[in-house]
Amino acid sequence: MKTIKSLKLAIAAIAGICITLSASAQDNTLLGAGSTFVYPLFSKIFAEYGKTHDVKVNYQSIGSGGGILQLTNKTVDFGGSDAPLNADQAKKIGVPVLHIPMASGAVVVTYNIPGVTTALNLTGKDIADIYLGKLTNWNSPQIAGTNKGVKLPDLPIVVVHRSEGSGTSYIFTDFLTKVNPDWASKVGKASAVNWPAGLGGKGSEGVAGLVKQTPGAIGYVELIYALQNKMLYAHIQNKSGKFITPSLASTTLASNVELPANAEVSLTNTDNPAGYPISSFTWALIYKEQKYNDRSAAKAKMVLELLWYNIHEGQKNCEPLNYAPLSKSAVKVAEKILKSATYDGKPIL
Repeated sequence: MKTIKSLKLAIAAIAGICITLSASAQDNTLLGAGSTFVYPLFSKIFAEYGKTHDVKVNYQSIGSGGGILQLTNKTVDFGGSDAPLNADQAKKIGVPVLHIPMASGAVVVTYNIPGVTTALNLTGKDIADIYLGKLTNWNSPQIAGTNKGVKLPDLPIVVVHRSEGSGTSYIFTDFLTKVNPDWASKVGKASAVNWPAGLGGKGSEGVAGLVKQTPGAIGYVELIYALQNKMLYAHIQNKSGKFITPSLASTTLASNVELPANAEVSLTNTDNPAGYPISSFTWALIYKEQKYNDRSAAKAKMVLELLWYNIHEGQKNCEPLNYAPLSKSAVKVAEKILKSATYDGKPIL
């Protein structure tokens, strides 16, 4: 009898799930997934949007790679990514995808060195050598050379990186590829690479947590995660040879570029002499043709209106969270991209 009762309960639960999933296609909930880099900003914008619109946004911070996979499987209304789709990802999706810039932000190099309470100066070459496993101790001559007067301990460096496909990893490895030929030839740039050394943390939250609890650790996270966790982060040498503090101002200078029509552009290793060199745009990803999986025209319009809000009213939330808002020219590019989205071949906006 207990077995029969359990079976009935299981069937009822499955039926309930099916009903819920069916209803979600009709209701006012939008599903998004991806970038942890942009998660603090999205959380704030979506909460504000919900106060004035009858729309709920459920965004899962699972990493850019996960968001792209969910978009590929058509299980979300939009994805979040800090890296444009590569050729393999675009091929798997099989249909045109639009990249709508949302803001730009800084990836910072954070560390936990007992006794060191100041911001270190780090070159891109040295960071790459640390992640290649070539620089293994904090008091190495290379690190000491750019940090005169800092008492660096005789302590092994513990490398921490992302364990899943990540746009933050793409930004970080894109920078390292540009500044260190050895890194470029052995590892390269991607959302997921074969890390030569280190421990993996899930999400920016996981990397921040590992660095904070591990003496000697070094990792990379979006600026807001370091600020929220009260962690030290390095000044990074840019193309002009200056060591730049990651900040709203230096990120804004790095992102002050003319976007191409598709908005897919790299900001790392900026030419701006005062720009922070590990900066990047972050994008919302949607299908150009919004009619799929029996979704309604109304649902498609909800997605477009949400993202339109993000690039306009939502931009007021950028600066308080240390993201650089879109420039006027970037907003115009984003508007044009959103207006190119269609439902059954017809413009939505």
